[in-house]
Amino acid sequence: MIAAREQERHFTPEEYFVWEEQQLERHELIDGRVYAMSGGTKNHSAIKLNIGILIKTHLRGSKCSVFNSDLKVNIFNTHNYTYPDLSVTCDPQDNSSTQYITYPCLIVEVLSDSTEAYDRGKKFEKYRRNPNLVDYVLVSSDEIAIDIYHKNDAGDWLILSYRAGDLVELKSISLSLAIEQFYEEIVFEQQSEIS
Repeated sequence: MIAAREQERHFTPEEYFVWEEQQLERHELIDGRVYAMSGGTKNHSAIKLNIGILIKTHLRGSKCSVFNSDLKVNIFNTHNYTYPDLSVTCDPQDNSSTQYITYPCLIVEVLSDSTEAYDRGKKFEKYRRNPNLVDYVLVSSDEIAIDIYHKNDAGDWLILSYRAGDLVELKSISLSLAIEQFYEEIVFEQQSEIS
């Protein structure tokens, strides 16, 4: 999740890393500007944890690693750094840094009203530059609904939409699960109807 621009000055990546270590909150670096990360809801946190546990369990013993929103992703061939909710890398090049990864094959964002347009638009535009990215997963925190932007073998991006009762396929890590597993123990607020 991203909030408002924090500083007017431009940061180099080196300045950003030093500056952020002294901050209480996390900040993304986009085009030289830092943006404070906003907090999430109980559902947002619980869904993210559910997905992380499912992926971590599936990847156990493999050469792939899953990371939560405490680890930055360097946008490929840029000086931009984001904090996705979850990321997975299987690329040994990502072993060279302890502060970020650059070659994720899977990125998960749990949506909120304030970030959904950005996550679907500008953020995906940045992420899809990465040749390793295969699945960009957008998970609703308001209903059982997942959209996956999947890069096929021809390099084209397809949108796969999943709803209650569907089997979600994360091709990047060869994992198929019932969508309900992502939403285990999640209670949705009742939407009031306008009459």
